[in-house]
Amino acid sequence: MVWLFWLSLAFLIYTLFGYPLLLALLTRLTGKLHQRAPIWPRVSVIIVGHNAAKDIEQKIENTLALRYPMDKWEIIVASDGSTDATADLVRKFSHVGVRLIGIPERRGKHSAQMVARDASWGEILVFTDVGVSLEPGALEKIVSNFADPSVGCVSSEDRITLGGNIDLAEPSYVDFEFRLRRMESKVKSLVSASGSFFAARREVCDVWHPDQSSDFFVPLHTVARGLRAVVDPESIGFYGLVSSAQAEFPRKVRTIVHGLVVFFSHLELLNPVQYGFFSLQLLSHKLFRWLVPFAAFGLLVSSLFLWDSGIFYRVCVVGQAAFYSMALAGRLSSRLSRARPFRLAGFFVMGNLATLNAFFSYFGGEKFVTWSPTRRN
Repeated sequence: MVWLFWLSLAFLIYTLFGYPLLLALLTRLTGKLHQRAPIWPRVSVIIVGHNAAKDIEQKIENTLALRYPMDKWEIIVASDGSTDATADLVRKFSHVGVRLIGIPERRGKHSAQMVARDASWGEILVFTDVGVSLEPGALEKIVSNFADPSVGCVSSEDRITLGGNIDLAEPSYVDFEFRLRRMESKVKSLVSASGSFFAARREVCDVWHPDQSSDFFVPLHTVARGLRAVVDPESIGFYGLVSSAQAEFPRKVRTIVHGLVVFFSHLELLNPVQYGFFSLQLLSHKLFRWLVPFAAFGLLVSSLFLWDSGIFYRVCVVGQAAFYSMALAGRLSSRLSRARPFRLAGFFVMGNLATLNAFFSYFGGEKFVTWSPTRRN
């Protein structure tokens, strides 16, 4: 139990605090920015929607407002087996060059992206979700990163639009996540991109996995080709909060299952001889995070068994009990949930429960190839 306690504690400290601190140190010592300059390669903007009639017109209008030379870009909307008016609404924009690809049978977002990729002519492929809003200069900004020949993939940053009496735990997590990605981008390469808005050179999209998350495997393919995936803090995708914790939980489960599928399909990138520090990045940012609930459980069980072994172990038991009590209280009490410590504790515990659920789903053979997008405010 002593070994289990200290191994679990060391693992949690490294994963939650040590890895970000290591990145911060390496950013100062060896971090480098990539070049950016105005360039105008041919660009294909790809949007995938399934039964997206409620939002698709607004998304197309938002996309048409992007600044880019008219003869240098195209907009492709892939309707993935939609049974509503999505296709008819997209056709209303055909006179301004918006291309519709109607896929009769629903195959999932990433399969539809592959079909759109095959029909596109851009040197740079830009993928963006229906529920995401972009600023007019977003396309120019994200493309400017490809002025650096070492850059193969560029991720935007997410911004959650707030309003009313809402839970601020998700925005806090998103902010932390992108601070981490900025450092990874400077030290070596991003591990994953933002699925709401990212871009890649056509050649790194040659190999496509229609049943896997493109925002994860495209950055991995980029590194495998000797290029970098970077984040651009000036390219922003805006979207609303998930409408409820009940809706957030299955979204997290699905996202983690997608990540597990991609991770275990690209284990060759864990070879440090070939990929250097990126192998540690991939382990630390992905697999180690997914193992946090197992380490937390090991820490709790071992500290309970070691209660009589000294005051330190007793303090650890009390501390863990207090933390989990805060998480439960924050979920049960709307008043306490507005307090930051209770809110973050609840968000952390919910995320780890979702991770455990995702492992059961993954090893049970679930891939979530098709799903209904989570409704956001």
